[in-house]
Amino acid sequence: MRAFEVFYLCVEPFLPVVYQQTRWRLQAIIASYPGTPEILDVGGRKSHYTIGLRGNVTITDLPRETALQQELDLGITPQYMESTRNRRSNVKQILYDDMTRSALPDQAFDCVVAVEVLEHVEEDQLFAQNVSRVLKEGGTFLMTTPNGDHVKINNPDHKHLYTKDSLTALLRAHFDEVQVDYMVKSGYFHGQGSKSWSPRRPVQTLLIMMSNLINLLQSSRREVTTSAHRTHHLAARARKRSA
Repeated sequence: MRAFEVFYLCVEPFLPVVYQQTRWRLQAIIASYPGTPEILDVGGRKSHYTIGLRGNVTITDLPRETALQQELDLGITPQYMESTRNRRSNVKQILYDDMTRSALPDQAFDCVVAVEVLEHVEEDQLFAQNVSRVLKEGGTFLMTTPNGDHVKINNPDHKHLYTKDSLTALLRAHFDEVQVDYMVKSGYFHGQGSKSWSPRRPVQTLLIMMSNLINLLQSSRREVTTSAHRTHHLAARARKRSA
């Protein structure tokens, strides 16, 4: 592993809970596959939650072309791509690709992950259809999105806000086995933990780190996965049936 990857794993308990829990779910999925699985991270940008996973990681995203993408820090640039290649030991390739019209080959990946991506996609049915297409038989799709049963987000780039029922229905149209759970307890500590770290503001950064640690403990309670309210995200796991 490279120095950045070791550093990231050391500070992981102090990062936003959605990324920690995504990583744990990915670890469980990857553990079920032999050898070195092929992992696709759609809209992954730097793909920090795949650090240290046993697998070959392919990252895809849209090129950063618009002022809105720049404002919201969406898409990737050649600089992002170069930085990620230099920092990571398990990233196989980084590609520009639109999953609604993906050029990726059929049945190429054991696992596909999309973290806080689908809400940005107008043609969500095409997105899910192509994810299923590029998955191998028996492969797994893991995704997160804001919890539309509770949060009301005014984000100019969000095209959809999913409830547990609507997300389940969307995925069942393209996958054989679907499970959707609530994740990440909402509240003061979640809000504080979502802020950015800065070495210029060490006290604030320490408070953010501690907020994420507390929010992790809050979100680890079993009842969170079935609580429609006061939870901030949905986590979905969908499986493509083996032949």
